[in-house]
Amino acid sequence: MILIDHQVGTMAWTHSHDINLVKANALKLARIAAALEIPTVITSSMEDMVQGPIISELQEILPQVFANRVKRPGIVNAMHHEGFNKAVKALGRKKLFVAGVTTEICITFPVLQMLEEGYEVQVSADASASYTKYGDDLALRRMEKAGAIITTVDMIVSELAVDWTSPNGQKLVPILGYR
Repeated sequence: MILIDHQVGTMAWTHSHDINLVKANALKLARIAAALEIPTVITSSMEDMVQGPIISELQEILPQVFANRVKRPGIVNAMHHEGFNKAVKALGRKKLFVAGVTTEICITFPVLQMLEEGYEVQVSADASASYTKYGDDLALRRMEKAGAIITTVDMIVSELAVDWTSPNGQKLVPILGYR
């Protein structure tokens, strides 16, 4: 399962990474989900406030998931939001790929709870970002120390492909985008 939290407003706050690369990698995750029909949850916090709406390109890639996104009223730990928590549990998956902005707030706390609940969590560091590099590094270290696997989108693509000549591999090669 893939969890995505990328809002226009919060992306403007990030300075830890090239935000264009973070956005491109978030969209890659969405394309992976679409290509392999991986259950996905998109969440946002206070879309009508400064955080702003979810990036619109996600609607083009995952229209139904986008329409059903979990809109949180400001709850920092998404797992504390009943709708989000139920959405995660309803998918029946124990392996989660997570990405979002900001890493040190919107990603860290739900990931820590997911780990406590027995999920295997992989955090895509290159599809996430924070206000500062320092904050981002500390958040990734904290999650890793708790048991999260820190990864990249291309590592996720390769892990899911297993073999580039397989049906899944053939679907994922174009998403990798190496040329």
